[in-house]
Amino acid sequence: MTAGRRPWVVGVSGASGTPYARAVLTALVSTGLPVDLVVSRAARLTLLDETGLSLRDGYWREDLAGWLDRDLAGADLAYHPAGDLAAAPASGSYPTRGMVVVPASTAAVAGIALGLSKDLLQRAADVTLKERRPLVVVPRETPYTRGTLQHLLSLHDAGATVLPASPAFYAGAKDVQQLVDFIAAKVLDAIGVEHDLLHRWTGRLGAARKAWEGREGRE
Repeated sequence: MTAGRRPWVVGVSGASGTPYARAVLTALVSTGLPVDLVVSRAARLTLLDETGLSLRDGYWREDLAGWLDRDLAGADLAYHPAGDLAAAPASGSYPTRGMVVVPASTAAVAGIALGLSKDLLQRAADVTLKERRPLVVVPRETPYTRGTLQHLLSLHDAGATVLPASPAFYAGAKDVQQLVDFIAAKVLDAIGVEHDLLHRWTGRLGAARKAWEGREGRE
């Protein structure tokens, strides 16, 4: 590990919603901040189904570059297979800034809430909680069962931020990507990373919509 390197850990679980993961990951990489990525086995299937991406351990940088549509040659990005419980994020002595689980399946929510640590994603999230670092969990499921609601409450009580993938419309979104970016923006706000993914509420009705229209007119 490079001296002074304190990455954000991004965990992608098997829930539908890989565009949210893509938006968060792209934004973090764009800032130049170090990122450690953990993709669950179920998430690999979801990525393949929703995007056509086949994430290969030996070629992950090339595969992710295609998915994120950017050159990752200079990015401070590390990838850890979910089955590698000896990877750095599995230990509390590995200094990280915190972790985002996006999207978070109900299985991942349950595993983290109960401390099961059945894979690296769950273990890294458990470590984040026990070390009192920021943990943001982005559940993407509807409706919720009583069990899932109890697990989410347990995560909240343990110090995590529960941030459902429920985009708002006041920000003037005109397409699906802007709705996705709204959630990514809320995630980045929760972990204190600056971004320009949305037009914030200013108290003026219609201001965000007019701002988007103005930007489109200049492009």
